[in-house]
Amino acid sequence: MDVYTSFAEVYDTFMDNIDYEVWGEYLHGLLKAFQVSEGVVAELGCGTGSMTEILAARGYDMIGIDAAVEMLQKADEKRLDSGYDILYLNQDMRELELYGTVKAVVCICDSLNYITEPEELCEVFRLVNRYLDPGGVFIFDFNTEYKYREILGEQTIAENRDEGSFIWENYYDSEDLINEYDLTLFIKADNGYYQKYEETHYQRAYTLTEIKQLIKASGLTYVTAYDAFSEAAPQEKSERIYVVAREAGKAEVAE
Repeated sequence: MDVYTSFAEVYDTFMDNIDYEVWGEYLHGLLKAFQVSEGVVAELGCGTGSMTEILAARGYDMIGIDAAVEMLQKADEKRLDSGYDILYLNQDMRELELYGTVKAVVCICDSLNYITEPEELCEVFRLVNRYLDPGGVFIFDFNTEYKYREILGEQTIAENRDEGSFIWENYYDSEDLINEYDLTLFIKADNGYYQKYEETHYQRAYTLTEIKQLIKASGLTYVTAYDAFSEAAPQEKSERIYVVAREAGKAEVAE
């Protein structure tokens, strides 16, 4: 999962189409609905810390976890500016290791789709179960197969700004359920010239049925799912689904 290295420098610039405050209010509402209104919350795949900061502002004691050092450096810059007491950890979520348990774990912006092997995603769920308080809550989202097949697949997205430009080419393999993103970046350097960078990202499409099976296999308990940013059940054309699961005991989870 060696991604978001070069992109970290301009990630927030090009992601300004995402209304993190709206996303944060929705996530905060879900946390409160499932009795998590304070305490320690860990965010997997926290990136540059935009959501981590929002949840810290809502009163949670935040731990941000990401595999990309470059993204965490940007997150730490925000922490220094805001003054929030956020702990950032450079970890691959497949090897999650915390100092103790937490009230909730969250993972948004389709970070879990980057886990392309179902067995590895099950391991992520198993580790989440390990580090949740008894009855603790796990809330995450994922992009659906419909989105990859009908919305992103074979599409090219490009944007040009003073700070840099990007070309984002998508290729969806309907047999392997893998969406490949070929990302070409042109980032403005201090000397005024633009440096070219290239990254390739892979995400896997999961169905809600698969997610439920992996949750059960991990030792977590599936609670419910929503069509993103609503209280409605997922639909055939849902592009993003939010899932809520709970810690279900440690003894039954195999080491």
